[in-house]
Amino acid sequence: MAGGANGAPGADHSQPHASFAALFVGSIGVVYGDIGTSPLYAFREALVAAMGHNAQGIPSRDMVLGVISLILWSLILIITIKYVLLLLRADDKGEGGILTLVTLSQRAVGRPTYIIALLGMAGAALFYGDAAITPAISVLSAVEGLKLVTPVFEPYILPITVVIIVALFAVQSHGTASVARYFGPICIVWFVVMGVSGLSHIWDDLTIFYAFNPVYGVRFVANHGTVGLLALGAVFLAVTGGEALYTDLGHFGRKPIQWAWFTLIFPALTLNYLGQGAMILADPSKLQNPFFLLFPSWALLPTVILATLATIIASQAVITGAFSLSRQAIQLGLLPRMAIRHTSEEHSGQIYMPAVNWGILIGVLVLVLVFKNSSALASAYGIAVTATMAITAVLAYVVVRRLWKWNIMLALAILGPLIVIHFIFLGANLLKVLDGGWVPLVIGAVILFLMITWRTGSRILADKTRRIEVPLDDLLKSFEKRPPHRVPGTAIFLSSDHSYAPASLLHNLKHNKVLHEHNVFLAVKSADTPRVPDGERIYFEKINDSFSKLILKFGYMETPNLPKALIACKKAGLKFDMMSTSFFLSRRHLKASGKLGMPMWQDYIFISMAVNANSATDYFHLPTGRVVEVGTQVTI
Repeated sequence: MAGGANGAPGADHSQPHASFAALFVGSIGVVYGDIGTSPLYAFREALVAAMGHNAQGIPSRDMVLGVISLILWSLILIITIKYVLLLLRADDKGEGGILTLVTLSQRAVGRPTYIIALLGMAGAALFYGDAAITPAISVLSAVEGLKLVTPVFEPYILPITVVIIVALFAVQSHGTASVARYFGPICIVWFVVMGVSGLSHIWDDLTIFYAFNPVYGVRFVANHGTVGLLALGAVFLAVTGGEALYTDLGHFGRKPIQWAWFTLIFPALTLNYLGQGAMILADPSKLQNPFFLLFPSWALLPTVILATLATIIASQAVITGAFSLSRQAIQLGLLPRMAIRHTSEEHSGQIYMPAVNWGILIGVLVLVLVFKNSSALASAYGIAVTATMAITAVLAYVVVRRLWKWNIMLALAILGPLIVIHFIFLGANLLKVLDGGWVPLVIGAVILFLMITWRTGSRILADKTRRIEVPLDDLLKSFEKRPPHRVPGTAIFLSSDHSYAPASLLHNLKHNKVLHEHNVFLAVKSADTPRVPDGERIYFEKINDSFSKLILKFGYMETPNLPKALIACKKAGLKFDMMSTSFFLSRRHLKASGKLGMPMWQDYIFISMAVNANSATDYFHLPTGRVVEVGTQVTI
């Protein structure tokens, strides 16, 4: 793996069961959906920002060349170099994403580090802000193309957008397997159409090729002060979606994603931006909507339909990413348990999380109804993505320096400039805070606060529970002196620490005064790897004829299914008859004290999260008829 257990970058973990062609096409539909819809609004918003208060005037040649130059070099430096060539090699057994990068960074440092964990939580929290804005701005910008077909559509743009978005989120529970096979082909058509439309207008003004000279971009920012920074913030819209390259690494593998970028995505984006720039140089009046005005009038309606399909696919990719990120966060102990439903029997990665789905939908609808058009939303877009990208750049430095053992000069030479560029972009985007940029920051801050509260509260609860528990060795010695009444069957007691007797066992003895013939202390552990091989999932230790310890390990990309795992224990010589097995769980009733590390009001928030968390029975897929819950009261 790249920077994984062996610390060697560059191993590719493409799924062996899928052909390269299938992975190549699939990656175009999922990985590049978001960045592929950026030409709808990125150049327009950047040029309008560059013009400042003179938005009704005519953009100068230096403005157009400067903005196009900044867009092209952003695609080259941030997407090509940072993501496609570097970060795609920083995988953990084939998986990517910011939480994977946190795991690699912790491994590189050699111990759990709070600052690295905090950076990871911040990046993950900001992703939810991006997940709410992407569907809103993408679908709105596509549907707005109807205004160019005929002004009659203008009053219906907002209702049409709302209907499309609600329908998109409503079908999530049915899974995307039935329609996902069309994502790649539709997006291939989309990128080809974009490239051809841009190429057809490059001839409008061939001086647009001067934009490949980075001096035009640097000079533009240097000579335009605050306006230049505002334009730079809008330029970043062209690379939003770059995180998806890394997040979806585990679904497609490194090589298909890289080949898709170099053979289709990058050329199509480059041609389209050059075409938009050349068209504006030749006819500045088309600044109203330079993307759709690349097309002849007869092609407008088909293009709007194709663009809408592309934005729906882009939104789908972000929603799916939010589901995957949430599952990782739950497994890593950053969020409470939430219901996870599998929507495909063939692909374990296709999941649906109702709480996440409807939460994002509410956020998207609020953004659409408050901002009303894509230009207004553009001010809110970018801050969350720039902050996340800055965090990934810093964590990537830790990985290449400490895990891959790069020479410090090489690490600084490659990642130093990227880190500086990201923070310049972040500073430029922070200028948009009052114009709507506060929205993703507020969303991210709320999610980050909830993650910190859950992490801190869980630690306090574990410490408090441990203080009132009985050491397991002491309990077993007491059974030798005074054996309890025995009943046939097997009892499985879920426990987080095998050194102490589970509270459910103690309460069962206290109230029912019986002990089963066979008793298993089961601990479910989260590994710091995406998935755990079946041969490494089970650890079993027999204490005596009546008691055993069992540990089941699951990776942070897996959903724990205890019955399936217990059935798989047969391979290790362990047999569990589900019809004669009872699962004992502790259901803790929490009371706030405000004295154990968090203020009283934060205790109440943690308790609310715990109360609304998915039950252990549902989360671990336990058979409801075989579960006994024992209540205990704990003050935190």
